[in-house]
Amino acid sequence: MNLKQLHYFLVVAEEKQITSAAKRLYIAQPPLSYQLKQLEKELGAQLFKRTSHGIELTDAGQILQVYASEILSLAHNAENQVQKTISGELGTIAIGMASSSTGLIPMDSFKELTRFYPEISFDIYEANTFGILDKLEKKTIDLGIVRTPYNRNGLNARNLTKEKMMAVTVDPYFQGKKELRIKDLANQPLIIYRRFEDIFNQTFAHHGITPFYAVKCDDSRTAITWAKRKMGLALVPESIATIYAKDNMIPIKHANWVTHLQLIWRKDRQVTPLMKKIIDSLS
Repeated sequence: MNLKQLHYFLVVAEEKQITSAAKRLYIAQPPLSYQLKQLEKELGAQLFKRTSHGIELTDAGQILQVYASEILSLAHNAENQVQKTISGELGTIAIGMASSSTGLIPMDSFKELTRFYPEISFDIYEANTFGILDKLEKKTIDLGIVRTPYNRNGLNARNLTKEKMMAVTVDPYFQGKKELRIKDLANQPLIIYRRFEDIFNQTFAHHGITPFYAVKCDDSRTAITWAKRKMGLALVPESIATIYAKDNMIPIKHANWVTHLQLIWRKDRQVTPLMKKIIDSLS
């Protein structure tokens, strides 16, 4: 018993005539009759009986009709789902997102993607950049969105943003200032995202400044919260400052203080069609 025989059987059952069924199937009558006989032989049951109006299903044929319809429907659905999977139109993508990507993801391209391919879903994991790198290493996620700097060994990466560093402060002394220079940060209590410490130290050393880090933390949002409570001046990426401290941020004029959000994935990981769709939509 195969899918072709079941399809032939259902068409004959609907047409109630071998002649009309053969025309509908675009085959000659003898091969159609042969396939039906083979099916009856395999099942050990008569499926059709002749009447004055043509042919009708026997009791056994009526039972087979129910199952044949379900089998062909399942086969069609299976083929359809497989084709959608291999073309990247179906499935779940696991994405790890650094906290500082809040507000940038999901992008409008994600909305377009799910509008055209409604069977795509997202499994989101949130952590800092190092947490995302760990999840990628453990293969918990397919893709990661992280902030530079980080160790890129074994990873592919594409830039999503390029951002300046911003100073966030509620100190009246800084109100009205359009931008700050490195020298303006001397003798100020600074609140920093710990990952940027090496970059900051190199710059301050070049300018002969010994910085005072009043607070070090692992999340830009934490840095902003402490700045708003007058614990110092927070140095954070532009996108996160725009979301959480738009009225209290001041650009810092320094070419080397730039950070990127990047989309990353393992070099040893085969890129699936669904992963490729996500990568292309974000690039």
